[in-house]
Amino acid sequence: MKYVNILEEEIKNRVTQDFFQKFDCTKILGKIDFAVKIKRPAGAIDFADEYLLWAETKQKPSDVFEMLTQLVLTIGKARTFDEIFPPSFLGCYDNEKIAFIPYADIQEIFYQNDFNWKVAPSNKETREFKQVYAQIEKIINDIPWQTYVFDFDKDEKELKRFISQNFISGNTETAKIRIDKNNFITNIVERQDLLVPQDVRERKGSFFTPKIWVELSQKYLADVLGKDWQDEYYVWDCAAGTGNLLTGLTNKYNIWASTLDKADVDVMKDRIENGANLLESHVFQFDFLNDDFSKLPKGLQEIINDPKRRKKLIVYINPPYAEAGTGLGRKHKEGVASGNKIHIKYSNNLGKARNELFAQFLTRIFFEIPGCKIGEFSTQKALIAPNFATFRKFFFAKLCKGFMVPAETFDNVKGKFPIGFKVWDTDSKKHIESVTLDIYDAKGEYCGKKTYHDGPDCKYINDWFRQYHDKKNTPIGYLHNNKNDFQHNNQVRISSDDIKDHTTPITQNNLIAASVYFSVRKCVEATWLNDRDQFLYPNNGWRSDEEFQNDCLTYTLFSNNIQSKYGTNHWIPFSENEVNSRDKYDSHFMMSFLSGKIIQNGYSDLFEQEEDKIFVKRKFSDSAKKVFDAGRELWRYYHAQPFSTFGGESERRGSYNANVSLYEIREYFQGRNDKGVMNNQSDDETYNELIGNLRTALKTLAKKIEPKVYTYRFLME
Repeated sequence: MKYVNILEEEIKNRVTQDFFQKFDCTKILGKIDFAVKIKRPAGAIDFADEYLLWAETKQKPSDVFEMLTQLVLTIGKARTFDEIFPPSFLGCYDNEKIAFIPYADIQEIFYQNDFNWKVAPSNKETREFKQVYAQIEKIINDIPWQTYVFDFDKDEKELKRFISQNFISGNTETAKIRIDKNNFITNIVERQDLLVPQDVRERKGSFFTPKIWVELSQKYLADVLGKDWQDEYYVWDCAAGTGNLLTGLTNKYNIWASTLDKADVDVMKDRIENGANLLESHVFQFDFLNDDFSKLPKGLQEIINDPKRRKKLIVYINPPYAEAGTGLGRKHKEGVASGNKIHIKYSNNLGKARNELFAQFLTRIFFEIPGCKIGEFSTQKALIAPNFATFRKFFFAKLCKGFMVPAETFDNVKGKFPIGFKVWDTDSKKHIESVTLDIYDAKGEYCGKKTYHDGPDCKYINDWFRQYHDKKNTPIGYLHNNKNDFQHNNQVRISSDDIKDHTTPITQNNLIAASVYFSVRKCVEATWLNDRDQFLYPNNGWRSDEEFQNDCLTYTLFSNNIQSKYGTNHWIPFSENEVNSRDKYDSHFMMSFLSGKIIQNGYSDLFEQEEDKIFVKRKFSDSAKKVFDAGRELWRYYHAQPFSTFGGESERRGSYNANVSLYEIREYFQGRNDKGVMNNQSDDETYNELIGNLRTALKTLAKKIEPKVYTYRFLME
């Protein structure tokens, strides 16, 4: 037995250490013996705890049904599920074994009528103990495949596999929890949004606003409007959901809350009965993108219809964020953002931004509640995205103050990008050009400021590169360039195949410009903070900086996706002798280009050369030379592989290829999985070391290039 002859507390410690080390098992929940929850970083924002397991423990071998029965009686007596959101699993363990059962399979026991939960959970002789025991036994016998029992000694690997596969954040397969008003903490209702199914919330673009950002947004409103703002201003949340954004506001007579769904209205009214600081007559169902303002409560109508009082109205919202229309990597959300009255009415004003729900909210507010204040959570698209250029031409409002935080701190939001809270004064007309916001990290700690730049004459990197398009000369590859922002950098690549969609041929005449484009897009690390930043039309400083150009060329040579199977590989940066090639290359273009024998805007024929011309080789920085050195060793290692005969099959995979590209070298050593995806590493340790050296050298070179990205204003800080 794994934990024989040790005390119960020591068993808990050993089980934690052996199986739940990456989780938080330190918090005691009343009389529940053992609890496992998601571990949050020290000082992380105040999310509701996410429990994965509540369990009963025993020192000696015990009956699983009896342990689970005692656990259920312990939970039911304290009604722990009224205070804390229940876990994915209930469980029990002794010194031999551990058992799990999904909480969803047990939960109905807690809601049975005429049951005395006051009995001692450990007393096996009570009627209640025997009744729950029989219920648990029946549940387990009916669905035995959903009860998991593991012997600590015999089943250790299976147990660890079970935990790794099931003890994960947001495990909806097992956490089908019955939700009612008793699941919520009534003094600050943490998760009212869960009354709305997850798929419905995702489709409508509903995002639960964490308490920390609610409080911070109200502080910013106070900073702009004064400490007595709640008494001097009216507040309308026209996308209230279940009302969490209004938590903390004190003057209920000046607050209105509307939402699209009647179920949300019912939740807010139920909260009022439990002490929420709202007036029932000020909470109502209203479709902001379709309904006429004549449907509003009389008091709110009077404010909107009075120009003077309207200036004292704050539309305080975290509007839904959903997008109609397709795009790379985005699912079409049919009917979500199109077809409503506001979408139709202001389609010309909005331009491409008409497909964004939050833009539709802001547009109606701007045109139909003129002079009001707006406090709104949204992405930074309205500030800088090209698709919002038309929006920015009419949305003349003064940005009084704002902050930005990581989007992943919001429930139902995936991806690393910023969400901002902005306080606008629509009575002060000002074009959105330069906007500065405070930055807070996920812990709520202030990190500085960030400025977004835009203007009527703002141009982007794709506007700049358009002047270098060359359709006359022979392509040596294709640059895939789509949108201008960091968010789409993963779509930027150089390959041999022309997909005829957002691709530009690379020739001898634009190779340097293409390399600069590619490198500045790739060398700056993407973070949540810069995800929506736009790459811009640069100044001309880069044109006279040969070292910068050659650094970018080097970075591009060892970061592309060129493949010789799609045509001649013109991108080999080494001679045959340098890498001990067993055959002659089909193309020496890149060697000629590096040596100066092929120059931009020079020879019209890609393969034409002059023997009597004096050529000047390109000069490379020390950082670039280290990349070439690391790459050369990698090519040499490929050409030294034990191919069985010249041109024959390798013992590893594939036949010898003198024209091999970097991508094909990686493919050769790393191979692909059963889904056809290239593996992350190889079983060849020498190769792993060589490719690691190249990647390290490339990172160093990228750091060298990065400052000039800002110097030449491809990006603005």
